[in-house]
Amino acid sequence: MTLQDILTLDCTQCAVPVQSKKRLLEQICLLAAKQLGTASPTDLLDSLLNREKMGSTGIGNGIAIPHGRLNNTDKAIAVFLTTQQAIDFDAIDNKPVDIFICLFVPENSTQEHLDTLQSIAKLFSNRKTAKQVRKCTNQQEMFNLIQQAT
Repeated sequence: MTLQDILTLDCTQCAVPVQSKKRLLEQICLLAAKQLGTASPTDLLDSLLNREKMGSTGIGNGIAIPHGRLNNTDKAIAVFLTTQQAIDFDAIDNKPVDIFICLFVPENSTQEHLDTLQSIAKLFSNRKTAKQVRKCTNQQEMFNLIQQAT
């Protein structure tokens, strides 16, 4: 499964005005909960925070891929957003993050989860993709960019 398969326009936001890791994760969970309908924002946040306790999902170059598993859904969902200003996310390169691709997957979909994470990391390993995302001025532009990425 790829990011293009599970990302919707409703779960894409550009230049979100948050200034902390916690507020960012809360924003992500509000968007995802609306789409899933089977999990509360609190359940989603707990899932992300539990994963972050194991180590930051900030992969470097201003990018983070927070992700969590859910036991009350059979649907995978992605949330893609940028922030107005980069925020401290404890990334592996100790640099602030402004591009977030969040993934929620069913608890029992381990291989699908790993494959999707790998496809996201591969997509953003090309610095050109991140540069293009940072130039986007609205959610439609960001969504279209991801849908057309290879």
